[in-house]
Amino acid sequence: MKSFTVKFCLICLIFAAFFYPNFAFPFGEEDESLLSLSDAIKKALESNPRAKAASFQAEESDARVTQARSGLLPQIYLNETYSRTTNPMWAFGTKLNQERITQSDFDPAKLNDPDVMNNFITSVTLDWTIFDGGQTWIGLKQAKADSQASQLMLQRTREEIIAQTGMAYLGLLISKEHLNLIRQILETAKSHSNMVRSRYENGFTVKSDLLRAQVRVSELELELFSAESSLIIAKALLCNVMGMPAGSSYKTSTPLEQGEEIEKPVEKWTQKALANRKDFKQLLARESIAEEEVNKSMAGHLPSLHLLGNYEINSEDFSDTADNYMVGAMMRLNLFSGERISGKTKEARASLRRIQAIRHELELGIDIQIRQAYYQALSSWKRIKTSQESVAQAEENLRIVRKRYENGLYAIVSLLDAEAALKQARTGNLKALHDYKAASIQLALAAGTINDGIQ
Repeated sequence: MKSFTVKFCLICLIFAAFFYPNFAFPFGEEDESLLSLSDAIKKALESNPRAKAASFQAEESDARVTQARSGLLPQIYLNETYSRTTNPMWAFGTKLNQERITQSDFDPAKLNDPDVMNNFITSVTLDWTIFDGGQTWIGLKQAKADSQASQLMLQRTREEIIAQTGMAYLGLLISKEHLNLIRQILETAKSHSNMVRSRYENGFTVKSDLLRAQVRVSELELELFSAESSLIIAKALLCNVMGMPAGSSYKTSTPLEQGEEIEKPVEKWTQKALANRKDFKQLLARESIAEEEVNKSMAGHLPSLHLLGNYEINSEDFSDTADNYMVGAMMRLNLFSGERISGKTKEARASLRRIQAIRHELELGIDIQIRQAYYQALSSWKRIKTSQESVAQAEENLRIVRKRYENGLYAIVSLLDAEAALKQARTGNLKALHDYKAASIQLALAAGTINDGIQ
């Protein structure tokens, strides 16, 4: 039955390959485009939805600067109004504006019961705030600071995307290395199983040894399936960061390298972070905006001065027109607001204290992030050195045990233990390398220097 199943699967694969030339095996990398780490980062910065959203937010802030600046300029409006009335006062006034008043219009009967009056008013009005206690100027300063803060957050978002891409790319490299490791160990286990089978068939060992070796091969085959799935997931995660469909096909070209040891001591990294972290600078800008909001709310107690102007044309049917103008100035001083202005001041001061507390929290958090990533990288670097020695020792141990098992000096358990020890040593080395690279990326992100490159 087993033989029939294998033959049936082979026939299906041959049929698919013959009738569907584009048929691809799930773990092959034929015809895949090369993708370096720098290419992946560039693609992510261009297509990642978070990067686009942050870019649009920066554009919004720039537009608000233009809006705030408009408060310093006169506001000019063009108006067109039509009215039809028999109201005595409005009818007389409308006719007066049309400059059509005659002596007969002062007849009490006409004044009290006027005819229907139509009027078209075309007007240009001007409203210019000359002084409002500095509120408009403060608003412009706030808009500029907000634009600067948005640009800083855009840069920080890009740094986070670079780190996210680096971690995803690293995860893919590690998944590939782990898959290759399992394949190598599986080949070694199969070789040992064939050797045990040969010894069993020649009467040099018992069947239990053969069964143990076969069980070991089956276990590794299960691990191989899991590693293949992990590789597919890692590819999908990198596609997601780059804003690409999960099924996109590509092949990594940047090798997995150990890189250089991180710079010491940890205090240098903390200094770099406070000088370079864009989110920290953004909070400083937000704090400045909150301070200006306090001044802006207090300016509400000061008088405001406005220039007013109006030029209008009145006409009953556009056959004859009359024009007039008005210019003036208005001073306004709030004598009582129901504590609205003082309430805004209290709100602004509370908002300022809140932002100061958040900034202090971030400052403390940055120090923790730096130290956590720094010491993780430091310990992982030491683990790499130790694990490399363990791999060399495990390889030599497996070679010796295999030789002695072939000569009948060791039991199968010793051979399988040596094989497992080698797998564990290589996996440990791979994990140490992953942890170091990941900690290096997190350290660069925490310090705000990730744009300088990823090791």
